[in-house]
Amino acid sequence: MANERKQFNRRREPKEFEDVVVSINRVSKTVKGGRRMRFSALVVVGDKKGRIGFGMGKAAEVPDAIKKATEAATKSVFKVNLVEDNRTVPHAVKGTAESSTVFLSPAAPGTGVIAGSAVRSILELAGVSDVCSKIIGSRTPVNVVYATIDALKQMRTIEDVAKIREKKISEIR
Repeated sequence: MANERKQFNRRREPKEFEDVVVSINRVSKTVKGGRRMRFSALVVVGDKKGRIGFGMGKAAEVPDAIKKATEAATKSVFKVNLVEDNRTVPHAVKGTAESSTVFLSPAAPGTGVIAGSAVRSILELAGVSDVCSKIIGSRTPVNVVYATIDALKQMRTIEDVAKIREKKISEIR
């Protein structure tokens, strides 16, 4: 019995969120003995049903940084207001962060996700299938993610606007 190894059959539960590593940076700190290298990771998580989150993590090794970033991302998840069964964004919107500006606009069915770099990964994890986007200014991944999240948080559906204005939907249309 001592020589037998126990086999543990771990059942993998399906993950609640899918995650994408947007960028990994090597950062260094100059100390007395030279440079101390560390890694910074930016991760976006989403369930493709309208919930999205992002996080950053720093560690001495890349896998540890990714793990920390994923944990931070799952803590910052929020619901995105989408229309037509999570197909597209409700209206055109502009999100800014530092010197990066991201412009998102709705698209016709079948258009696909027309977006670059970090914007594409965020929108795909949110479950958006048709959208046009443009990055204006700096294309630094961290600032682009912040700007895209800012744009998504500004999204309002017709029902939300009606509630704010205290009107019926038929009056708005």
